[in-house]
Amino acid sequence: MSDSPEQIREAVRQHYAQHALSSSSCCGEASCDNNLYNPDLLLDLPKDISSFSLGCGDPLSQANIQPGQTVLDLGSGGGLDCFLAAKQVGASGRVIGVDMTPEMLERARAAADRMGISNVEFRYGLLEELPVEDDSVDVIISNCVINLAADKNAVFKEAWRVLKPGGLFSVSDIVIQGELSEQLRQDMEAWSACVSGAIPAGEYIEKLQATGFSDIQVEPKGEFLEGLPFVPAGVPFSALIQARKPI
Repeated sequence: MSDSPEQIREAVRQHYAQHALSSSSCCGEASCDNNLYNPDLLLDLPKDISSFSLGCGDPLSQANIQPGQTVLDLGSGGGLDCFLAAKQVGASGRVIGVDMTPEMLERARAAADRMGISNVEFRYGLLEELPVEDDSVDVIISNCVINLAADKNAVFKEAWRVLKPGGLFSVSDIVIQGELSEQLRQDMEAWSACVSGAIPAGEYIEKLQATGFSDIQVEPKGEFLEGLPFVPAGVPFSALIQARKPI
C-alpha cells in the first residue's frame, strides 16, 4: 500500500471531523433512530446524542460490564458508547474514551457536560499509542474503529498493555471474507467508509492470538450495508469480536 499510516490517519481524521461538525450519523440525519442498540438503553439520553452513531454494532450488550469497573472505548467518537457504559459502571466506576479527532472530542465532552456525567473522561490519542496506564482497564470496547487503523498489530498490543489480567476485549468491527484488491486498499474514501482497512476474520483472530489473547470469538452481526457500493455484495460484514487477556 503506497499510502503511509499518517496519510491514512489524516484522511480518516478529516472524514470524521466532518461528521462531528455536521452532526451526521450512521443513517445520515441527527434525528434518525439508532437501530444498533436495544431501545431501552437509549431512553434516558437526549435524541441528538442517542441517534449520533458511526458504529456497526453494539459492543456493550455482551460485555457484561459491572459496577465499579474501568471501561476504555477505543475511538470514542461522539461518546455514545461511553455514556451507555457509564450507566453500567456506576458512580464507583469510570469510563475513558480515546479519540484522535479533536472535533469528536469536543462534541463528546460537551455532551457529557450537558448531561452532568462525571464518571466519563475523553482523552486525545491514537489507538496505536494509548494515553492509558498499564494494567488499568477491566473492559475494552470499540465500535467500527479498529478497521480504520493502519497498524492493527500495534492496536492489539496496546489493548493488551492497558488491560488488567483477566480483562475483556469486546468490540464491534468490520471484517471481510477473502481479500480486497490493492486498488481498493489504496482508496481513502473506501478506507474511511470502513471497507479498505478491514482484514479477514481469520487474520483478525490470528493477530489477537499472536498478541497473547485467549478465548477469542467472532460472531457475525449482519452485512455492513453502507460500505457495499465499494466492494462485491456480501464481502464486508459487521462482527462482535471478544477475547480475554489471561490471568
